[in-house]
Amino acid sequence: MSYQASFSRPDRAALARRWQELEARSDASFFLRWTWIGAWLDSYRVEPELLAVVDDEGRDVALALVGHAMQPRLLGPVATLSLNQSGDPAADRPYIEYNGLLTDRDFAPEATIAAIAALASRRDWRALRLSGMEPGSPLLDLPARRRMCRDASPVYQVDLNAVRAADGDYLSLLSANSRSQIRRALKDRGGALPQVALATLDDIGPWIGEMARHNQGRHADNAWDDPAFRAFVETLTARGLAGGEVELLRLTDGPDLVGLLVTFVHAGVAMNYQSAFAPPRGAKDKPGLLCHAAAVDHYAARALSRYSFLAGKDRYKQSLATCEERLEWWMVERFSPRLELEALLRRLLRRPASA
Repeated sequence: MSYQASFSRPDRAALARRWQELEARSDASFFLRWTWIGAWLDSYRVEPELLAVVDDEGRDVALALVGHAMQPRLLGPVATLSLNQSGDPAADRPYIEYNGLLTDRDFAPEATIAAIAALASRRDWRALRLSGMEPGSPLLDLPARRRMCRDASPVYQVDLNAVRAADGDYLSLLSANSRSQIRRALKDRGGALPQVALATLDDIGPWIGEMARHNQGRHADNAWDDPAFRAFVETLTARGLAGGEVELLRLTDGPDLVGLLVTFVHAGVAMNYQSAFAPPRGAKDKPGLLCHAAAVDHYAARALSRYSFLAGKDRYKQSLATCEERLEWWMVERFSPRLELEALLRRLLRRPASA
């Protein structure tokens, strides 16, 4: 069988139909499902190209979105392709993880080879951005002058099978310091974990509003200060709710809010994507730790395999985890006098590729 690859800009209805038809034959991550992709496209009004690989019968066996933009670099802007991103930092604010091609599970290797050939045949780019990739991605086989891992992040997780094996005693799996912090916070609140309520469709707007208020001005460059990002999270949650792909949890201690969590549920893994917590009531109170401990308890009871904090080097994620994976952010570069000079300057100045 032979495969042909092409780039196009189909209308949204055709794209949605093709994407979801292939999704049904794929083992792709949540971030490559139409729930995420469609919500992103609709919330930010971006129009990346569609890279499609089809078989002899014209059936899609691989799909990906490809953004093209002049992105700033050390010595000036460079024509850059971005996989399943637009290349616009504002529109790419919902950081994609577990990125790659959406492929037919029966033809993934062949489809990937054809997609790589299609990307290599284009002459309108000097750099290719591959964000949130699992180690060893076959897309890194693309012919290139250089490949730079610009960042790598742990994906801290909780093994829910281990929690169940410990008769639900999640705290026994943590360090003495983490156990102590959570137990002090529990004692300060009467000894019980926060109660978990799941949002209905009518709850989403008000609860996302609560999340935005609690996250407002929390730190510099806060995604929640961007109305487009808030709209994206609300759209994503509403679309994923019916099929159980996205859950919005509201955690309370009696009448008092402790926090809220937006969680993806896919392939036996609950992934915490966004969170918001009430201010601590005192020095011993740890709303964030209590909310995550309650979420672990909640998802362990549902026979899921892992609770993931997704990518991030935050200390609290490490302290609550019992295992981890890794994601990588790559820049694949072709020959360009400007990029050659940049590489030379980085070596002389000892500046990392991420700078």
